[in-house]
Amino acid sequence: MKRLAVVLFNLGGPDGPDAVQPFLFNLFSDKAIIGAPQPIRWLLAKYISTKRTPFAQEIYNHMGGKSPILELTKAQAKALQDSLNDKYEDQDVQVFISMRYWHPFSEQTAKDVQAFNPDEIVLLPLYPQFSTTTTESSFLDWDKTAKRSELIVPTKRICCYPTERGFVGAQAELLKSGVEQAKASGSPVRVLFSAHGLPKKIVDQKADPYPHHVEDGAQAIVEALKHQGYELEDWVVSYQSRVGPLEWIGPATEDEIKRAGVDQKALVVLPLAFVSEHSETLVELDIEYKELAEENGIETYVRIPAVGTHPEFIKGLSNLVSLALDGDTTICAQGQNKRLCASADRACPQKSFG
Repeated sequence: MKRLAVVLFNLGGPDGPDAVQPFLFNLFSDKAIIGAPQPIRWLLAKYISTKRTPFAQEIYNHMGGKSPILELTKAQAKALQDSLNDKYEDQDVQVFISMRYWHPFSEQTAKDVQAFNPDEIVLLPLYPQFSTTTTESSFLDWDKTAKRSELIVPTKRICCYPTERGFVGAQAELLKSGVEQAKASGSPVRVLFSAHGLPKKIVDQKADPYPHHVEDGAQAIVEALKHQGYELEDWVVSYQSRVGPLEWIGPATEDEIKRAGVDQKALVVLPLAFVSEHSETLVELDIEYKELAEENGIETYVRIPAVGTHPEFIKGLSNLVSLALDGDTTICAQGQNKRLCASADRACPQKSFG
């Protein structure tokens, strides 16, 4: 029986209060996050992580002192593995997890994959929208680890899937329910598609396609609902989690919340770039931004849950694996002959456009 290994990538999160500082250090040590040369990057990472640790620990205290992302990713991995084993009865499929900034790191995952002895590997990021700061960073980290571990196995990789049918369908179903809840207030409803932000410098200098993917994904969800006869009259894409002095892509979610208050709207917030719950959803959206909404006179604030193990999302991931097995070395959700990125998005890993 052939063996297929699927490796899910995610950022990871601290598994206790003592892990917060080293987790942050690993994050800010990444050249994709801070592009300064060594040893300057090491010094900056040390300074920033030390300074931000008390603030970050307070955030994680709202979640029991740790991030839930590993447990939630394990649930996604199990659901995907069950789906793939049902689909490929003639293969032994195992789904592994590789976190970028905390355990399990790529080194341990590569050892586990090597012990499984697969005939083929599919790399599947749990970042629907490609960015140099997430997907590319995880790919580069995996490639270095695989080379050091002498893990020489035919490998396919999925670069992005912001408009994949299952992902969009799951979001649309969850959003429709939330909008109906907000409509019960009697106020006109505005939907915010909130995604994690990026410094504008990264988008401009690296020609990172991330904001295009976010906007395309939001549009795809709106179109999916419209196809069902459910039209959103008022929606906006916004970006959250800004830190530091740099200019970030916008509009900012905070500013859009304030504007919704001025316009006297009920607000529905969908975390477009997050497929599982973690600090940006459970604390930033559920606590901090909800308080901001209340301060600005918004009486109805509905937060849409992340897709998690929604059956449509898991089915979509399963279809992506099938697409990868049948396609080029690197594929996007549109298939091997189509590209999601514009020719100006030079950071697209496909390197060709059609």
